[in-house]
Amino acid sequence: MKKLVLIRHGQSTWNLDNRFTGWMDVDLSDRGVKEARKAGCTLRENGFQFDLAMTSFLKRSIRTLWLIQEEMDQMYLPVQTDWRLNERHYGALQGLNKQETAEKHSAEQVLKWRRGYAVRPPALSVDDPTHPSADPRYNGFTDLPATESLADTLVRVEQWWDEVLLPQLHKGSRVLIVAHGNSLRAMVKFLDGMSEEDILQLNIPTGIPIVYEFQDNLTVKGRFYLADDDALAAAVSEVRNQASVVES
Repeated sequence: MKKLVLIRHGQSTWNLDNRFTGWMDVDLSDRGVKEARKAGCTLRENGFQFDLAMTSFLKRSIRTLWLIQEEMDQMYLPVQTDWRLNERHYGALQGLNKQETAEKHSAEQVLKWRRGYAVRPPALSVDDPTHPSADPRYNGFTDLPATESLADTLVRVEQWWDEVLLPQLHKGSRVLIVAHGNSLRAMVKFLDGMSEEDILQLNIPTGIPIVYEFQDNLTVKGRFYLADDDALAAAVSEVRNQASVVES
C-alpha cells in the first residue's frame, strides 16, 4: 500500500501574533519548533521512513522539515522546494493583525476574504517591496500572484501534484510533504473530492502528521492523523477559534 505524509509547518511567529502571513517569510515560534520536533518523533516512533521530502520556498515550512529530518535521523533526504507549495497569497492583508483588520473593515468582510472559496483579498501593487517579483528567490518565475483565493491556490497545487508529485508516487517513492494551511487544504480538497462548502470548514492544525493511504492505482483508500483523539480535537479547535475571528 502506498502512503503519503502531509504536515502543516509548526506555529509561526505571526500565527502567534494573529497576523495574516501568506508569502511573508516569518520563522517558527518556540512552540512551532517544539511542534516540528514532536512531529519528527511521532513519525520515527510509528516506523515511517522516506525517500524524498518536498516543501515550499518559505522558511517556516523549510525549518519544520529540517527539524523533522533531524528527529528522524534522516538529514540525508533529498529535498525539493517549489513555490507552488507556498501558503495562499493574502495580498495587501499580509502583515496586518487579523482582529484590527476586522475592526477596520468589519468581521464579515474579513471572513469573506479569509474563508470565501473564490474571494481574493486586495492585491499588492506591483511596486510594493514585498511583491514576489522583488524577491530574488522567485527570479525566473512568471505569473506570480499578488493575491489569491483558495480556488487560485488549488489551481497551482493541482499543477504541482500532476507535474512533480504524481510521478514520484507512481515510482513507489515514500514522500513527506511539509507545507501550509491553505496549500494543504487545497490538496485535501482534490484528494478527498470535497465540495467548496466543505473545504471551507476544514481546519488543519500545525505540526500534526496527516497520513494518506492509496490503492495501487493511487485512488485514496483513507486519511488519518497521527495523534490521539483528545490532542487532535484540541488542536483543531484552536485553529477553528482563530478562524472564527477572522487564516494563516
